[in-house]
Amino acid sequence: MVDSFVFRYMREEDIDQILEVEHASFTTPWSREAFMNELYNNKFAVYIVLEEDKKIIGYCGAWIVIDEAHVTNVAILPEYRGRKLGEELLKKLMSVAMEMGTKSMTLEVRVSNHVAQSLYRKLGFQNGGIRKNYYSDNQEDGLVMWVNL
Repeated sequence: MVDSFVFRYMREEDIDQILEVEHASFTTPWSREAFMNELYNNKFAVYIVLEEDKKIIGYCGAWIVIDEAHVTNVAILPEYRGRKLGEELLKKLMSVAMEMGTKSMTLEVRVSNHVAQSLYRKLGFQNGGIRKNYYSDNQEDGLVMWVNL
């Protein structure tokens, strides 16, 4: 990793930049209120941002419940994709989850998103099942994936 990249926990003042990443990454982006709720009301939520020169270029998060982490989001600005930054971000989240006592991690990914599935498999995730019509924007199925940490 280049020295200019920094991983740290998300703060309220990051939300404007996170919303930029969110809108560039998802067809049904989360709202400011959703991120505020994650920061202040969800005791299970952990979010990490990836910065380059104080600019947030990606973020990821999970809900950690007892010894299981459920990944909520992984997103990188389009102009930074293809540089293994999403992989580094998810590896950081996995490391943080392990430090918090997590034994396994799960996520859902669109069945059509083969790039993301390939990344998750590279990090040890395995197919766990299908959630029918999981994505509200187009009723696409979600592939459930798991990894033991």
